[in-house]
Amino acid sequence: MEDLQKKQQLVNYLLTLVSPNKRQKITSLIQERTRHITVVLEDIFQPHNASAIVRTVECQGLQDAYLVEHRNKFKPTSGIAKGSSYWLDMHRFKKIDECVADLKAKGYAIVATTPHATSTPINQISLDRKLALVFGTENMGLSQYVLNNADEFVTIPMYGFTQSYNVSVSVALCLYELNARLRQSTIPWQLSQQEMLDIQLAWLRRIISGVHVIEQEWHAQSRQ
Repeated sequence: MEDLQKKQQLVNYLLTLVSPNKRQKITSLIQERTRHITVVLEDIFQPHNASAIVRTVECQGLQDAYLVEHRNKFKPTSGIAKGSSYWLDMHRFKKIDECVADLKAKGYAIVATTPHATSTPINQISLDRKLALVFGTENMGLSQYVLNNADEFVTIPMYGFTQSYNVSVSVALCLYELNARLRQSTIPWQLSQQEMLDIQLAWLRRIISGVHVIEQEWHAQSRQ
């Protein structure tokens, strides 16, 4: 508890060093952040798709994105992403099995987004447990490893001749649907106090110039 209080005091102090507008956004938007839903991007390689996905993830209030870079490097274009990755925790993996193991250890159900024989429509999937939605590369889709190790399969209903959506559109549709349902539910989807403080501190460290020196001085004064 003492460490939590001290971290809160540090966050409160650093908040005084940013503009009122930035301060208001940091303190209000942290309340909207969630880790109940996350996104896994497996070998997404087109920059405009990567950028659009990161922007959607941040806009929808998700805190994390999991990036599997087995064959392709994930490279968002800054002009499209609009600095979205600045506010996210980006978890990078070389192998999909390592990413899946990490997520399962954190309590996530692995949800493969694919038209599968047993797929559940996105608007019917249960939100009772944490979900990690896995999206595959643009030209090949999901790897066989994901298909073999998924806990659930989900699909987006379509009513046209075309067989699939663009991957960035798929992410946006899935997150909008799940997020709307989640925030109307009684599920405890918000971050813990510890997580909120850790994330706020990470945000502030990214935007305050010379923050490490400032923190050292603050710690020295707080010990007096």
